[in-house]
Amino acid sequence: MEITEVRIYPFDSEGATRAFASITFDNSFVVRDIRVVDGKKGLFVSMPAKKTPKGEFKDICHPITNELRETIQKTILDKYEQEIA
Repeated sequence: MEITEVRIYPFDSEGATRAFASITFDNSFVVRDIRVVDGKKGLFVSMPAKKTPKGEFKDICHPITNELRETIQKTILDKYEQEIA
């Protein structure tokens, strides 16, 4: 599986969200509403989530392996850094 496109949408807010991102896999499958978040340990990527009736947030989709998670995060954060430069 190859990431074939990354789009970054910078987000001006007083909260921790710095941008939203969309990624395309193999020119065939898109995941939208990925957040670039400025956390206590620096920037990280948060997958799309929905709020449950109990008030918890559950990912709508997410990578199964650490390798894919790291690839997605690195690709999005690299593109984010390019966009804000």
